[in-house]
Amino acid sequence: MWFITLPTTLLLFSFFIRDLLRIEWTVAFITLLLLSFLFQCCYTVLISKAYTYGDISLVYPIMRGTGTLFIPFFSAVFFFQEYFSVPGWLGILCIVCGVFAISGIFGSLRNKKGMIHPLALRYAFAVGVCITGYTLVDKQIVQQMSPFGLLEISNLACLMVTSWFVREKAKLWREWKINWKPILLGAVLSPGSYLLFLFAMTVAPLASIAPIREVSTVFGTLLGVFLLKEGHRSWRLVMSSVITIGIISLAVWG
Repeated sequence: MWFITLPTTLLLFSFFIRDLLRIEWTVAFITLLLLSFLFQCCYTVLISKAYTYGDISLVYPIMRGTGTLFIPFFSAVFFFQEYFSVPGWLGILCIVCGVFAISGIFGSLRNKKGMIHPLALRYAFAVGVCITGYTLVDKQIVQQMSPFGLLEISNLACLMVTSWFVREKAKLWREWKINWKPILLGAVLSPGSYLLFLFAMTVAPLASIAPIREVSTVFGTLLGVFLLKEGHRSWRLVMSSVITIGIISLAVWG
């Protein structure tokens, strides 16, 4: 993660400084910046904990599903007055149910011992809360700050947290020699995905685009089934179809 984050951090630092010099500083805006930074720091720590205790097929859908469940509600009711039609709410319901069902939290999927580590669920839920938090905050920040500058806050938070774990240079060099290809790929895809989402925030209601973002769960499931040869193929494919139907419903009629 340190290697993946470093190139974009260096590349976007000038955008970050430019934005800091031209924005209007208020107590409220400073508070939003600090909250975004704090949520991103917690996210980086908690996501590593979640993956320590749970498989990606369990943890990732719970993290994303929690955000999908919370963001439209808080965005519509408390923050941005963004409202849905009935098909829109049904679409969100399909996405949330499909995402959680893929994870196996409903009991349909279990590991070989038939157990799900409780810490995996707790950390995954905590990550989902962090995703909800920084997404709602960033929607307000991006009204005054460019997506490039705002992405740098996420990069700096991740870099600060992960720097604690990369103090031994020998291990850092070994990691580069073993995983330099996925590191380079991640250096483009990881920040690029959230950067595109920040641009989408500037032109579309957050309550709509946040659930649509969960198309990543569909792609992740398909990769898990066909590339990683994970089990319960029929169940996962059916639930992926449910998520896809929800995304289409939300995008077209929401």
